[in-house]
Amino acid sequence: MNKQYDRGAEDLGNIVGLEHVNLQIEDQGLATLFYISGLGLTRDPFMMTSIDNMWVNVGRNQFHLVTGTSQHLRGRVGLVVPDREALLRRLEGLRKVLAGTRFDFAEHEDHVEAICPWGNRILCHGPAPRFGRITLGMAYVEFDVPVGAAKGVADFYGRVFGAATKVDGAAARVSAGIEQELVFRETKAKLAPYDGHHIQVYVANFSGPHRELLERGLITEESNQHQYRFDSIVDPESGKPLIQIEHEVRSMRHPLYARPLVNRNAQQTNRNYAPGHDAWIPGAAAEEMDDPRVVLRQRRFEEATRQGATRRRAG
Repeated sequence: MNKQYDRGAEDLGNIVGLEHVNLQIEDQGLATLFYISGLGLTRDPFMMTSIDNMWVNVGRNQFHLVTGTSQHLRGRVGLVVPDREALLRRLEGLRKVLAGTRFDFAEHEDHVEAICPWGNRILCHGPAPRFGRITLGMAYVEFDVPVGAAKGVADFYGRVFGAATKVDGAAARVSAGIEQELVFRETKAKLAPYDGHHIQVYVANFSGPHRELLERGLITEESNQHQYRFDSIVDPESGKPLIQIEHEVRSMRHPLYARPLVNRNAQQTNRNYAPGHDAWIPGAAAEEMDDPRVVLRQRRFEEATRQGATRRRAG
């Protein structure tokens, strides 16, 4: 009997990748301490090498940290990092040097919550089945939204973007790439005013969402041939504004799509240096996929071996 597979589990929807979160920060030195020395991430060595902007690599994803008045994401960024204990040691080592800022961290059962010097919350998880093959990366961005907004948010992404969505209790979940999600979680707490931070996504169907957004008067910037922006999520039926967060939307023809990113091995130091281990290497290989042709190939090999032996004896 043939094995049954869940083919729907392979579907992505139209959003094929959540690439970066962009935040303004007030001090590049403090940002370096937190994101590089503390979280163990990697400054992009090729792009934005001045002191007014830092691109920070997280596996295939990034933070873009621009010098300016600090911005606060109204929610949380979920990362997958390879070594929880090493992360805790690095964060503990920052307590003195980041004293007087909003930096803090706390252990929880399934994650470590790290708070940056300006109050942004980063939830650091270890690799787990729910994150698929991600062992270093940005698995989700979770936004706080008003009570009652989750269904409208899911409808917006489904209708305007053709994204795969679901409403899970009081949260809308939007597929944003392989094992990546945008999560919009309802809260009774008063939301802080939106301050201009943004996320960036890649889409396969680029013109369709643009057309839908344009018809609703939501496009805020026609950036270039490969990119546009909008910053308001609305109920697609009523047009009621639900939440404000700028999206930088790029096509898969954008020159930066799938650009290889450099990631370092955060446990490598000058005191424990091991040659050849400077770069981060993904964890153990994933479980092998089923291959029904393995048995067929084995039979062919055995038959060829028998025939060869017969010919040798006959000769």
